Amino acid sequence: MKYESQKVAMPYFIFALILFAGQIVFGLVLGLQYVVGDFLFPEIPFNVARMVHTNLLIVWLLFGFMGATYYMVPEESQTELHSPLLAWILFWVFAAAGTLTILGYLFVDYARLAELTFNEYFPTMGREFLEQPTITKFGILVVVGGFLYNVMMTALRGRKTVVNIVLVTGLIGLAVLWLFAFYNPGNLATDKYFWWFVIHLWVEGVWELIMGAILAYVLIKLTGVDREVIEKWLYVIVAMALITGIIGTGHHFFWIGPPEYWLWLGSVFSALEPLPFFMMVVFAFTMINRRRRNHPNKAALLWAMGTTVMAFLGAGVWGFLHTLAPVNWFTHGSQITAAHGHMAFYGAYVMIVLTIISYAVPIMRGRPYGNSNTAQVVEMWGFWLMTISMVFITLFLTAAGVLQVWLQRIPESGEAMSFMAGQDQLTIFYWMRFVAGAFFMAGLVVYLGSFFIKGQASPAEEVRGPATADA
Repeated sequence: MKYESQKVAMPYFIFALILFAGQIVFGLVLGLQYVVGDFLFPEIPFNVARMVHTNLLIVWLLFGFMGATYYMVPEESQTELHSPLLAWILFWVFAAAGTLTILGYLFVDYARLAELTFNEYFPTMGREFLEQPTITKFGILVVVGGFLYNVMMTALRGRKTVVNIVLVTGLIGLAVLWLFAFYNPGNLATDKYFWWFVIHLWVEGVWELIMGAILAYVLIKLTGVDREVIEKWLYVIVAMALITGIIGTGHHFFWIGPPEYWLWLGSVFSALEPLPFFMMVVFAFTMINRRRRNHPNKAALLWAMGTTVMAFLGAGVWGFLHTLAPVNWFTHGSQITAAHGHMAFYGAYVMIVLTIISYAVPIMRGRPYGNSNTAQVVEMWGFWLMTISMVFITLFLTAAGVLQVWLQRIPESGEAMSFMAGQDQLTIFYWMRFVAGAFFMAGLVVYLGSFFIKGQASPAEEVRGPATADA
């Protein structure tokens, strides 16, 4: 580790992993409630468990992105972080706000929570994924604003790199688009139109910039390939991600009332959205094949490769499966959507955060070449357990979605089966999804356990060509 202030990333990574574990626990609760409807009722009803599950996902990924930024930017800028103290203060503010919000969901009736947090004066609550109380939303805005100030002051006074430029651009976009979380029009169609400016343009827009920057940084460190080569790839990937992602927002506008041209724009540009993810696969494997060094941290390299493949499958292939308007007419809101969402989030964002954690945490613990070989083997077992489990979760949800569409939306008799009767026919898939989720939890436990194994990897490595300054 070159700069002392990079250590401020550690609490962000640790708290992110704690929240990740909590998210999976509530995912298992939800999976069981699908088949045992009164499980934990009325203590934790389904709507509350789902709200906690999705909010934990968003918050822990934000902690992961912030930790990655605090680790990467000083090294990329070749200067210490502008204010490590500010980074620590913002960590505790964000951690406290996030924890209190989750406790509020669990122990306070949602309507009462809205009253206690003065939602009537500035109504923003009640929308899917944006359920946070208004004061929490303002808290997130303050934290992100302070975070951006700290990062940009560091980047501006140091070396300017493409990785930093792309990363900071993505973070600025994240902050700006969050402002739409405060816009809550009375018309439901208008609300949904702008609601997607946060939800879609985060996960299929600016978050892809953050993902690309982290992937490029890790590949520079692990492969020793010339920075200029990786930066050119990054520019092309980012351009494709923004072009397809921004206009591709239209696939959410199909059935909420906007003009008919969104059927064409949404279909065409959404069909192109797999391209940047496919380019990431080609990019990562090309850089690894051209590597000038065999870095001892094999686990981090596995996470980097796995990220690109799973992101392409989840966000690209499974997104394309139901993104064309003529297909989406039948599949919209089915379990196929859930299948796409699970694999896309895991592949694109969960895995990229785990990639930077796998690379950076050993270094911050005084292990510059990575954890010991034994620890890495255990970590890779965790990788395969979680990844294979997510593949099965996706397949089971896809099968459930196909059957759901067949029973409810294109019945042979001409009369659609009722929703609850249709759900009853999907029980076997929900049970299999729950079992796969339990294996995923086991994989996470194995992954977390790898960090408690002592020792570090050997510094021995094979150099294939002249080392670069960034290697």
